[in-house]
Amino acid sequence: MTLIILAHPTFETSTANKTIIEELEKSNLELEIRDLHQLYPDFKIDPQIEQEFLVRHDTVLFQYPFYWYNMPAILKQWFDVVFEHQFAFGSKGDKLKGKNFLASFTVGGKEKEYTLLEKHHFKVYEFCKNLEQTCYFAQMNLIDPIYSFRTSKADGYTASEIRKTAKAHAAKLIEQLEEL
Repeated sequence: MTLIILAHPTFETSTANKTIIEELEKSNLELEIRDLHQLYPDFKIDPQIEQEFLVRHDTVLFQYPFYWYNMPAILKQWFDVVFEHQFAFGSKGDKLKGKNFLASFTVGGKEKEYTLLEKHHFKVYEFCKNLEQTCYFAQMNLIDPIYSFRTSKADGYTASEIRKTAKAHAAKLIEQLEEL
């Protein structure tokens, strides 16, 4: 069973992330979803409850929009509070050892903007080093992140275009999760 940690501050008005979650829910996958903004609008995350969910699942999927070259603040807060010493790391911190870690996120802009010659100067995967290190430190299995570009109305994409991209994104996720 897959645990989805959903970290979108305006999920109800999202097109891309909402479509991805809807497509995942329609699949035959066994899923459990934790919507961090719904559960913790005050950012006061309960580490023990979240750790209980993590222990019960073999795969953890993190679904979020790519914000300022990183994850949204609540997801960073979640990691800071939940992946604590002697749970995720330390001499007794092996509770996540061998579990699958899969980041899934949406990027508003165009793929070509994430090159050395364009405005962001790096490829998106280069911004994922913190995820890779987190997996290494927690002894988890890093699954290559799945991300999609052109998912923001602010960048001029229509809701129809974004939904099409999000459905293709969800199909990749479903395929990956079925293989795990």
